[in-house]
Amino acid sequence: DVQLQATGGGLVQAGGSLTLSCVVSGFPFEDYAIGWFRQAPRKDREGISAISRSDGRTHYADSVKGRFTISSDNAKNTVYLQMNSLKPEDTAVYYCAADSSNSVAAAGLNEWVFDYWGQGTLVTVSS
Repeated sequence: DVQLQATGGGLVQAGGSLTLSCVVSGFPFEDYAIGWFRQAPRKDREGISAISRSDGRTHYADSVKGRFTISSDNAKNTVYLQMNSLKPEDTAVYYCAADSSNSVAAAGLNEWVFDYWGQGTLVTVSS
């Protein structure tokens, strides 16, 4: 079974940093992308970043560009999201998801591109 497990959420003060991890297991595809999404209370889910497993190409939403960095350790089947300069508006449940056809480069950080999802991890940024 394909499983994605996101961890690393917590409470942090504004201006602080946090690193999320997403461990991917049971994935039968060779070329795929892993993305991070977030959903704040009463808001739609937002795609914020993705990385291609094959070439390491990265994608960022404007809302996090310059503050968040996505990276991967293929040997550990883990994707990281380093979040710096956190703001209260970054408070959300963060999800990782897999795009089994690595279509994110062409299709963008849209939910429908990603066909496997992990459970969320809550990030709370206090002011």
